[in-house]
Amino acid sequence: MALVGRYNTLQVVKHTDFGLYLDGGADGEILLPKRYIPKGEPCEVGDWLNVFVYLDSEDRLIATTEKPKVQVGGFASLKVVDINRIGLFFDWGLSKDPLMPYSEESRPLKIGDYCVVHAYLDKRTRRITATAKLDRYLDKLPATYQAGEEVDLLVAETTDMGFKAVINNKHWGLIHKNEIFKFMRAGKQEKGYIKEVRADGKISLCLQPVGQEAASSLNSKIHSK
Repeated sequence: MALVGRYNTLQVVKHTDFGLYLDGGADGEILLPKRYIPKGEPCEVGDWLNVFVYLDSEDRLIATTEKPKVQVGGFASLKVVDINRIGLFFDWGLSKDPLMPYSEESRPLKIGDYCVVHAYLDKRTRRITATAKLDRYLDKLPATYQAGEEVDLLVAETTDMGFKAVINNKHWGLIHKNEIFKFMRAGKQEKGYIKEVRADGKISLCLQPVGQEAASSLNSKIHSK
């Protein structure tokens, strides 16, 4: 069975005038439309291709070699491109835009706004769906980070204390205001560092290596005298 909303390595089983059919296992054959066939690469029956699988506008499984901005299980900052009676739609780089039902909003949005969302698979329809309610998808496992460890950050929202950021697609962390020395906004992707994992599980972050941060702080104090 193909993993919907993720990359799959599937075998070519048939050529047609309008594309290739790939072996989707229990899901049957999955079409890779002709316009997405990699140019200059051998694509004969029996070859294996790395493709992204999702549902088209008629809810049929389809494959593409285009790269979406987020996979199921991931987080990304996406732009609202349409709103209708059932919810909001985001630009994620593919022809069919994912839906976020109104019940999954964390704040009112309008067309043109950006929002940090989590992509998940609707269990009933197998459609890729977005939610801005991130808490339920984070902090499920105890944090095992070490102070000074480099991590990937997705800045998600501002707070009175600084910026909340998603760490490695797994945990919440906070960049305190006094740790920010450059322009910051929700949606930015950054390399960051673990400053502290507190006893209550909350994680403090910084944007430069911990030793370098200490040196910068010392230099600032020296020059301020």
